[in-house]
Amino acid sequence: METILVTGVAGFIGAHLARRLSEEGFQVIGIDDLSSGNEDMIPTSIEFIKLDLSGKKIESKLPNKVQKIVHLAGQSSGEISFDNPVIDLKKNTVSTLNLLNFARRENIERFVYASSMSVYGDTTNLPVDENELCLPTSCYGVGKLASEGYLRLFSDEVPYVVLRLFNVYGPNQDLDNLRQGMISIYLSQALKTKKIIVKGSLDRFRDFIYIDDVINGILLAINEENAKNDIFNLGTGKQTTVKEVLNVLDDVFGNLEIISSDPTPGDQFGIYADISKIKTKLGFIPDISFESGLKSLINWAIKNENN
Repeated sequence: METILVTGVAGFIGAHLARRLSEEGFQVIGIDDLSSGNEDMIPTSIEFIKLDLSGKKIESKLPNKVQKIVHLAGQSSGEISFDNPVIDLKKNTVSTLNLLNFARRENIERFVYASSMSVYGDTTNLPVDENELCLPTSCYGVGKLASEGYLRLFSDEVPYVVLRLFNVYGPNQDLDNLRQGMISIYLSQALKTKKIIVKGSLDRFRDFIYIDDVINGILLAINEENAKNDIFNLGTGKQTTVKEVLNVLDDVFGNLEIISSDPTPGDQFGIYADISKIKTKLGFIPDISFESGLKSLINWAIKNENN
């Protein structure tokens, strides 16, 4: 039985991935420092280690029975990254380098890294493909790009796959975090106050990808031979504006008050993915439409709010 180490296992994506891997027969070891994740989300079927990967001498605390790594842990907000860039660098880049050193020592077969669309910055070459010059506009994006560079540097020792995730959404997102996740922020405000604060233009747009599609993409990155030592966009290839998101929420909740505010530092105006590479090389096809995915998230949030 193949053993996979999943970091950030108490987070939104990590918990979903660990559950799916466990269901498919993999042995899963999860790591999280619980600084932002929810321990209750960790599947009971897996082994869990509480550990800050940005700390010193972490290698002695990591398991030595792992074949593959999926590295999801980190600070995931561009806005928050400006609060303390040094902490952001530790959480997103030092942690990756520490884990990479462990992978080199243990001869890990594959290191799947969750990077971000933030590495592209505010490009106008859309849809953006993986060959685009990366000029990130946030500390978060800079740290993600640096981590990609370290993986490429040591690729002769540790085969890697970089997935540049676009805007992931779905059930079990943290609705209490109002600084990360555009859809979850708006949904939380609609549920609690019916007042939505929009930081920036209503014409901004994103590539929103449902959590189940993201997990499918990660599984391909873990298993497909064609994925090795390469970078892939993980999105839907479709753009949705802020205005379109708000319209759906207003249809559900009615009479929402929209309050305009200044943009967040380093925010990208609009971006969506060219996914032709991941389609061709890995056979990835997103299954969940934005309308269907958002409806599932709203239903989950309303049920969760009433419990």
